[in-house]
Amino acid sequence: MKAFIFDLNGTMIHDMEYHTKAWQHIFNHELGGNFTWEEVKPQMYGKNGEVLERMFGPDRFTAEEIEQLSVAKEQRYQDEFRPYLQLLPGLAEFLERAYQQGIPVAIGSAAIPFNIDFVLDTLDIRRYFRAIVSADDVTLSKPHPETFLKAAAQLGVAPADCLVFEDVPKGAEAAQNAGMNTVILTTTHQPHEFAHLPNVLHFAEDFTDSFFQTLL
Repeated sequence: MKAFIFDLNGTMIHDMEYHTKAWQHIFNHELGGNFTWEEVKPQMYGKNGEVLERMFGPDRFTAEEIEQLSVAKEQRYQDEFRPYLQLLPGLAEFLERAYQQGIPVAIGSAAIPFNIDFVLDTLDIRRYFRAIVSADDVTLSKPHPETFLKAAAQLGVAPADCLVFEDVPKGAEAAQNAGMNTVILTTTHQPHEFAHLPNVLHFAEDFTDSFFQTLL
């Protein structure tokens, strides 16, 4: 592969539990919902407005309310997750080796810039990424391929020459729709949940898996 594209949450960092907790709190304590963990967890993909629409319907919130709820959710998530913020084991070394070998690397994430900046700047890893595509940069969220196609275009690499790192089925589906293979980090979902996706090359708990040595 000539380039790597990383999803962020659940792929580079193990934080999806904290996103789920933050949303569940807002849904139930601020918006009058009564959602279980099992109901909230499968909805943890896409833009924040899309999450709210899936949970409460398309006409519940104004654009201003969605923005306010999104900011409140991300602030709650960051406050709770900050003490535990770290890259998945082996990822720092993998990124450094890719950087030294001149392999272009991008982030293609449904996260808003506020959260991407939180990770990149707190961990001081921004130098590794030649391109960043956030929720604010696309019209259509995963599983639409726009996020990954834009990342490939910014890197100047053909989609077929990009390898995507993901953690959720909708992300892997987006990679497939972009004509890209993917490697799945099993922080959030189990391998059987990806059985319908032929573009998955490998499953790993983290980046210490020996498979990643074959990529560099």
